[in-house]
Amino acid sequence: MSYQLPETARLALRPITAADFDLYLRFQSDEQIMQHIGAPRSAEVVRQYLDNMPADYARWPGMGRWFTVEKATGQVVGIHLLKPLDTSEHIELGYRLLPEAWGKGYATEMGRALVDYGFQQHGLRQVVGITSAENVASQHVLEKCGLSFRGMAHYYGHEQRFYAIDNPTEPVARLRRAAWP
Repeated sequence: MSYQLPETARLALRPITAADFDLYLRFQSDEQIMQHIGAPRSAEVVRQYLDNMPADYARWPGMGRWFTVEKATGQVVGIHLLKPLDTSEHIELGYRLLPEAWGKGYATEMGRALVDYGFQQHGLRQVVGITSAENVASQHVLEKCGLSFRGMAHYYGHEQRFYAIDNPTEPVARLRRAAWP
């Protein structure tokens, strides 16, 4: 099956390739970008990620990690992802932006598009997101994308705040929402 990656009025997604080493290294090693994600990654680790990227795209058709591109300029402003969460069966929405792109609504804009994409094109029952307890900005993005806090959970070796949104077209999700006050 072929998937059409989502676009918004301002943003598009494109695959990350081996030719993107320097840019991907910045996203993985910049201390500001990584402050709530984990320790900055070395060039060797980034090369391994890039070497594995084609296998990830093949293993998760229509899912993965993509560069987020500002349509007006053609510049990469971030990374968005929709892929399996750690070793779980959950499908995770994730994002990180270059500091110069912070505060423009890009994380939320493409995050919402990816939630819709996951439900409409992949028929997902649920999309989840995680964030560190101190990353309040990311928590707000997840909430603006429609996800709600469900509790604490352990992923990627750390205790994380766990958010989720159920597909509104799924019968179980409709029943669960009908029972909410």
